[in-house]
Amino acid sequence: MRTILSTSLLSLLLAFGADAAVGDQPPQKSPVTKNSPAALAPDKVAAPATAAAVDSRVVSSEGRAYLENMRRSAPFGATDFNLEKLRAGMGSRREPTIKGVELIRVKVDDIPCEWVLAPGADPDVRLLYLHGGGFVSGSGGRYLPLAAHLSAAAKCAVFLPDYRLAPEHPFPAGLDDCVRAHEWMAANGPSRPGPARATFVAGDSAGGNLTLSTLLALRDRKLRQPLGGIPISPCTDFTFASESLKTVEDPVISAKTMPKFRDLYLADGDPKNPLASPVFADYRGIPPLLFQLGEHEMLRDDGIRAAKKAEADGASVKLEVWKGMFHVFQSREPLLPEAREAIDHAAEFIRANLPPK
Repeated sequence: MRTILSTSLLSLLLAFGADAAVGDQPPQKSPVTKNSPAALAPDKVAAPATAAAVDSRVVSSEGRAYLENMRRSAPFGATDFNLEKLRAGMGSRREPTIKGVELIRVKVDDIPCEWVLAPGADPDVRLLYLHGGGFVSGSGGRYLPLAAHLSAAAKCAVFLPDYRLAPEHPFPAGLDDCVRAHEWMAANGPSRPGPARATFVAGDSAGGNLTLSTLLALRDRKLRQPLGGIPISPCTDFTFASESLKTVEDPVISAKTMPKFRDLYLADGDPKNPLASPVFADYRGIPPLLFQLGEHEMLRDDGIRAAKKAEADGASVKLEVWKGMFHVFQSREPLLPEAREAIDHAAEFIRANLPPK
């Protein structure tokens, strides 16, 4: 169904390529192979897989149909960059689809935030989830369904901050809000003040960038570190050196948007600043990381390169590149089979990195 690789196997991804056709794959679901890191402990590296094992994975029929349908429309930014339209879409509120989910709105200083607790979630295991939207749009309310799925799967409380957006609040305002939100979350639960047993950080796209940057900033500022980070489809390089920006036909968002996002977010900032482009960061002392990427997204190589850099710096890294999938496929409702499994992998990652009781 998917390509799941450790960073030592990146060449295999390049071997089978971003342009592999999914329409001619058989519709049945393939099992997880023995080389999948999904079955390994977080500090283990998968044994070398064969190219045949990579190519034999198939995409679900639902996933193939979804991608084909998306390709019928032009991705955002292909013809123009409409910030007002982007904000209207990414700022809309979507209610959870899981019954019995508890939603609690709070303010951390001036940052609007919202707790999401699925039935059975442990309020002392807390996940800070940082929304996407190109640093210029988005809100926690848009991510309530995904947060509820994560809360249910990982049995944790999910905390969604509405960090400040550019261009009104350029870098590093949003990052500072994410750091502050983690500090507060570590000391306060959904119903009362109290220290967390464990904290984690996750986010997608711009939020994937902020996931890595928040971990780096917490380390550099000598603040409490989470026990792990889950960057999903992260933007990691504002110098735009990733090959997939040129070669991948992304059905969600056009690569033409990247200079606009960069200019709005960084203003006159340095695109090589590691807190803005975490592919240039030093990952020594950073907790374990789980990267989840889609094969058919322009930011695929941004994630691969950051994962490779983090592993080279000594971080414990798991890298998942999902065959046939697209930008932030985990957030689509109803969930694709690949999305359900990716969320389960995130939950497994959280459980594997919890301290003993």
